[in-house]
Amino acid sequence: MGRRCGYAGLAVIAVLLASGLAGLSFAQAPAPSNAPPAQAASGTAAAATQPADPHRGKELSYTCLGCHGIDGYRNAYPDYSVPKLEGQNPEYIVAALHGYRDGDRSHLTMHSQASELSDQDIADIALFFAGKLLSSGGKAKGTVPKAATLCTSCHGPDGVAIAPMYPSLAGQHQDYLVRALEEYQNGGRKNPIMKGFAGPLKPAEIAEIAAYFSALTPALKTEPRPYTRFSAE
Repeated sequence: MGRRCGYAGLAVIAVLLASGLAGLSFAQAPAPSNAPPAQAASGTAAAATQPADPHRGKELSYTCLGCHGIDGYRNAYPDYSVPKLEGQNPEYIVAALHGYRDGDRSHLTMHSQASELSDQDIADIALFFAGKLLSSGGKAKGTVPKAATLCTSCHGPDGVAIAPMYPSLAGQHQDYLVRALEEYQNGGRKNPIMKGFAGPLKPAEIAEIAAYFSALTPALKTEPRPYTRFSAE
């Protein structure tokens, strides 16, 4: 039984969720916003003006690791797995965090967390969580289900995305991928292209897509957090 938290966010981040797009993609590119740019808690400017720094990202990620750093952690309500982020494309993680910050993705806890981050913070955190990216073999593992055929045009036949802006899905939690597609259907994630692809899908097709990608390897992983007495098995 996985532990629970009030946060399901960042994907994989199917992304697990998802969680911007040429063809069927769980990715969500950040849309232009009229909202004032978020300011970092330290008072630095919102725009990312320097190359992403994973060491700084690690320092900023202590809160994120409370959910994304524990295997089996789950969003409390609704109940689904928090996405794996290690191996994910950092560009996609950046887009996802912008989506939560700007309100294009609906999740109160993630919005609250992302609203405190500058663009530089987001870039640094994304690079830290991404770690070593998945390497594609370029071929499908077995037969691609009919429902997932179009998905592979962006997410790759082996679940490794064909471009950095799209999320890799290999090994992502199955229930997170289901949740991500449902959010594209119901408007929880505001991406008109993904809504167009996900909208007609039936529950059985969503389940088939999620089952296929979640079983692929090499797989996304959970970024380990520093050991504490709470992380002991």
